Amino acid sequence: MIPHEYVEEVVRRNDITDVVGSYVQLRHRGRTHTGLCPFHSEKTPSFVVYPETQSFYCFGCGAGGDVITFIKKISNLDYVEAVKLLAGRAGMPLPEEDDKVGRLRSRVLGINRAAARFFYEQLNADTEEAKAARAYWRGRGLSDSTIRRFGLGYAPNDFSAMRRHLRGLGFSEEEMLASGIVKRSEKGNVYDAFRGRVMTPIFDLRGNVIAFGGRVLGDEKPKYINSPETLVYKKSKAMFALNIAKKEPSRRYILCEGYMDVISLHQAGFNTAVAACGTALTPDQVRMLGEYADEVVLCYDSDEAGQKATARSLGLFAESPVKVSVLNIPGAKDPDEFIKKYGKERFESLLNGTANAIEYKLAKVREKYDLGRPADRVEYIKDAIKLLAGKVTPTERDVYAGRLAEETDVAKSAVLAQLDAAVKAGLRRAERQRQQGLLGQGAGADIKLPYNAPGGEKALGVASAEQQLVTALIRDPSLIPAARARVGPERFLMQDMADAYRAVLACADEGAAPELAVLATRLPEDTVSLLSRLLARNYDVALGKKDLELYLDRIEQSVPKSVEAGRMSEQELEEYLARLREKKQ
Repeated sequence: MIPHEYVEEVVRRNDITDVVGSYVQLRHRGRTHTGLCPFHSEKTPSFVVYPETQSFYCFGCGAGGDVITFIKKISNLDYVEAVKLLAGRAGMPLPEEDDKVGRLRSRVLGINRAAARFFYEQLNADTEEAKAARAYWRGRGLSDSTIRRFGLGYAPNDFSAMRRHLRGLGFSEEEMLASGIVKRSEKGNVYDAFRGRVMTPIFDLRGNVIAFGGRVLGDEKPKYINSPETLVYKKSKAMFALNIAKKEPSRRYILCEGYMDVISLHQAGFNTAVAACGTALTPDQVRMLGEYADEVVLCYDSDEAGQKATARSLGLFAESPVKVSVLNIPGAKDPDEFIKKYGKERFESLLNGTANAIEYKLAKVREKYDLGRPADRVEYIKDAIKLLAGKVTPTERDVYAGRLAEETDVAKSAVLAQLDAAVKAGLRRAERQRQQGLLGQGAGADIKLPYNAPGGEKALGVASAEQQLVTALIRDPSLIPAARARVGPERFLMQDMADAYRAVLACADEGAAPELAVLATRLPEDTVSLLSRLLARNYDVALGKKDLELYLDRIEQSVPKSVEAGRMSEQELEEYLARLREKKQ
C-alpha cells in the first residue's frame, strides 16, 4: 500500500476545487462550488464541491468522495493509478511500491501501440494479402493520407504472426492475453485474435491506442470483431475519433453509427464526427460529448436499426444540456454513401437543415396516422400533446401547437387548451415524485435497516447516531478521545460505521488527521461515498461536544441493561450485536 503520509501530501497539493474545476465548470456559491455532474447527465446542477472538507457529492446520482475518488471515477483508474496521476500533477516523485496492476496497464498500452504499428506495416507490405487490403480501403474511397491519419492497417491471415512479433519485442504471453490481442482456445492454445482483417485502431483522449476493430475483406461471418474490454478499454466510456474531434474549434459534433462513417466524414472535412464504441450509446458517452459539444447532430443509418438507435439516443440526451438534432439522409443508407453519391457540399446543406428533436419526434408520431381520417387525427393530437407536454419550452409549445392545429384542421385554441391541461397534469405528477424523492433524502435514507429489526425505530435512531458520531469526529478530530473513552467500534450496530469508526481511531493512533482521503485508503469505496454524503448533509450543521454526548448516549443505550449490570460478557455482547446485524441484512 502507498504510505498514508504520501497520500496526505498528494491530497494537500491537489486542492479538490482546482482538480474538479479542470473537468467541470464550477460556480462559486458561498462556501461551496456547484456544477453539472460529470457522472450523469443533468440540466440543473446538483454536483457540489466542499473545499473545507476537500470532498464532493452529487445529490442527483449519489457519487461522492475525495479528490482521489473523483480522479478514479472521471479517468476510469484504480486507486494507485489515481494517486500517481495526482502526484504527477503536483510534481511529486512517484511512491516506491510494487504496483502490478499499474505495470500491467502500461504494458497493455505498449502492446496496443506495437500492434497498431504492426498492422499499419502489414497493410503496406509487398504481399498479395496487403495489396488486397489496400484495395479494400481504397475501394471505400479513402486516400492514403486518411489511412495514415487514422492508422488503418491489416492483420495477416496467420494464427501467430502478431504473437511472434510481440514476443520479439519482449512482451510475455500473459501480457498479450491481458491486452486481448491474442486469445486462448478451449484446448489451451494461444492464437492471434485478429486474422485476415482490415484493422481500425481506437484511441483514448490522450492518444493512446486502447482497442481495435477488425473487418473481413468479403462477406464472411462474423463480419466485424472488436477488442474485448481490458484494463485500458471500457467500451461504454470510449468514443471513436473524439481524440481528433476535441481539437476542433467547432462545438457542433456529428454522432455516427459506425467507424467508417466517421472516417469518411473526416476525409470530407467534417472533423467533429465521432461514433460510440459498443453496440449502443451510453450515458457515460453522452456525458463525454457534453464536455466538448454544445450541439450534437444524430447521423445514424436510415434503416430500422438506425431509427431505433436515434430514438434511444434522443432519450439519453433528454437530460443533457447539449442541444440535439437529427439528420435525415435522403437517397442513401448512411453518411458515407451519401457523400460518395452527392458530395460534401450537399451533405453540409443537409447538416444546416437538420430537424430538431421535437420536429423529429413529431414526424415519427405523424407517420403512424392517416390524417384524412377524423379518428386518426384525434389520436395524433393526443400523442403529439403528450410529447409537447414534456420537456419543451413555452415558446416551442406555442409554435408546435400552431403547426399541429394547421395539420389537423383544429382550432389552435383547442389544441392549446388540451396542451395546458396536459402540462398541469404533468407538473402534478412531477411534484408527487419530487415529494417521494425528498422522503428518500432524509437521514434515514442512508440506513439500510428494516423497521422489523430488533428495537425497531430505536435501532434506526442508534444507527443514525453512529453515522452522526463518525461525521462529527471527521470534522473535529479533537472529539476523538472523548468518544474513544465511552464506546468502541465493537458496540456499533452498523458494520460500515463500525469500520469507519475503527479507521478514524487508527488515524488518531498514527497521528494522522481522519480526512476523507486518508480514510479512503482503509475503507471500501461505498463507505467513502456514504461518508461524503454525510459530510455534505451536515455541511452547515454545527456538531460539537453536546452533540457528541447525545450520539454516545444513543449508542450506549442500544446495549441491553444486562451488560450494564455485568450480566452479559463481552463475547455475549458481540454475539448480540452480530444478531442485530444479521437481522439488519
